[in-house]
Amino acid sequence: MSTRSLWCKPSEVTGEFVRVSQTSNLGQAVRAVAAPPQQVNTEQSTTHKLKIDKSTQRPRVVILGSGWGAVSLLRQLPKHISNDYDIVVLSPRNYFLFTALLPQVASGNLEQHSIIESMRKIIGQKGRYFEAAVTGIDAAKQTLTANFPKHAGIEQYNFEVPYDILVYSVGSVVNTFGIKGVQEHAFFFKSIANANALRQRVCECFERAALPQTSQQERQKLLTFVVVGGGPTGVEVAAELYDLVRDDLRRFYPDIWKDARVCLVELQDHVLSTYDRRISDYTSQLFSRNGVELLINTKVESINADELTLKGKEGSQTVPYGACVWATGVSMHPLTAHLQQQMPEGTQTHNRSIVTDEYLCVKGSKGTIYALGDAATVEQPKALDRAKEIFDAADTDGNGLLTCKDVASAMQKASKEYSHLEEYSRYLDNKANSRRFGGLVRRAVQDDDAKASQGLQQLAPDCAVNLSHFQDLLREIDNTLRALPATGQVAGQEGRYLAKLFSKHHIQPGRPTPSEARPFRYSHGGDLAYVGSDKAVMQIPNFGLLRGSGAFLLWRGYETFRQISFRNKCLVAFDSLRSKVFGRDIEFGETDM
Repeated sequence: MSTRSLWCKPSEVTGEFVRVSQTSNLGQAVRAVAAPPQQVNTEQSTTHKLKIDKSTQRPRVVILGSGWGAVSLLRQLPKHISNDYDIVVLSPRNYFLFTALLPQVASGNLEQHSIIESMRKIIGQKGRYFEAAVTGIDAAKQTLTANFPKHAGIEQYNFEVPYDILVYSVGSVVNTFGIKGVQEHAFFFKSIANANALRQRVCECFERAALPQTSQQERQKLLTFVVVGGGPTGVEVAAELYDLVRDDLRRFYPDIWKDARVCLVELQDHVLSTYDRRISDYTSQLFSRNGVELLINTKVESINADELTLKGKEGSQTVPYGACVWATGVSMHPLTAHLQQQMPEGTQTHNRSIVTDEYLCVKGSKGTIYALGDAATVEQPKALDRAKEIFDAADTDGNGLLTCKDVASAMQKASKEYSHLEEYSRYLDNKANSRRFGGLVRRAVQDDDAKASQGLQQLAPDCAVNLSHFQDLLREIDNTLRALPATGQVAGQEGRYLAKLFSKHHIQPGRPTPSEARPFRYSHGGDLAYVGSDKAVMQIPNFGLLRGSGAFLLWRGYETFRQISFRNKCLVAFDSLRSKVFGRDIEFGETDM
């Protein structure tokens, strides 16, 4: 392996840092990971060189990002990892943000510093961190183009970073679906700055509405807060806004608080559509009792500075608002599209993220790029490709037929390689035992029928399945495969997996993944959400559903315990207690993070 010096072109072995000064039209510097919003520009001009220490023979692993995936990877790497790799982390955001509790910052329930942790503290002695946004990737030369964004009176600098292995974890961007006015007038909800801006806007709306000359019509407009998106983020933002008004603002604005409205707009016919329907129904009922208006089966047609135009089953309507939060949809980061274009034709077919193999290695990168989190989609292997092999192994008597119990056993064994078969194996096993064990198992099977494929539902406990029928079953099951959700839970598991892969198997650039390495398998740990009035909802695999005040206590304890440092655990616990005893801090001035 040729030696390379940090921040220099691959052809140079000078041990010098190459800094490229700002050129014309490099695009607006943004404090978000990677690229400018519209295009990737790697244009360069004159250079300046600064002496630093020379590079080593260790493979350089450059990690992009400071979100769930990158931080989980860094935390799980052993302290001695610097003996094997030269770890360099690039991100324009120099802290990790615990996004699950961001709605509580927006409502003043938590302070912003309680849910962030310094990247330099997380990395420690494992590697080096540089605050910079990556604006271009040259996969052929294995080089990044990055810049230190212009802010705080410091000029922008551009430089190149060579890598041996790139870990790509830049996340995604907000999807506006091309709807007019969203970019200009709605509040997004992905950063501390977004949460603070929303909190300040709510406080300003109440202050403006409280002025004596404010008309009733203007007051009602100012105190209408619309949240677009009925997923977990939208539901939690709406719940926190309701709590803020009910618990705190009504004490300080007794004459006008009743004019406040919180509206939740959802395109589908129920909120929390990825959760169990019983949780969705519970949330809808609780919102209705609390006075949170649900506008389901409703799409946003446009947004202007004063009102939204909505279209539902009963036609179009306009909703004047004081603040509108856009909490729905993600799309591909511009840098991800730039990277996709450099991969060999046919290797990158996904329209939202970059495709990896089951070891999280980007397809077409020849073992030099790994990707995780929202930026990546793991290509899951299909069991149909090995249907005959699986069938023959289960057909122990060689008569060419399998019973329902045999099919369940075959899927259970194959689930070690094809994890999506495990759920169907349990379903068939219950079905085969339904006659033997009676009503309890029969009821479980009936509950699972709605989730099972049509072919599996039609299998009788005493059926006989031939190879053709077995192939049809696997084809139907494979067709149910979906991309992993863009959540912190997925990114965290992927980061921990990569940490184990690098530390245990000593991954080398350009070489195949060692045969003894196990592929990545996602294990869903459950779903939870805060729904207001000190109530929460949870669904936990193999345990069931929890709703109400008990679920809230578990949710609060879990989110506190899940903080990545002891400092964060203490701060979140203290803030929660403080807001309960003394109320939320509703005074809010302009601050920059």
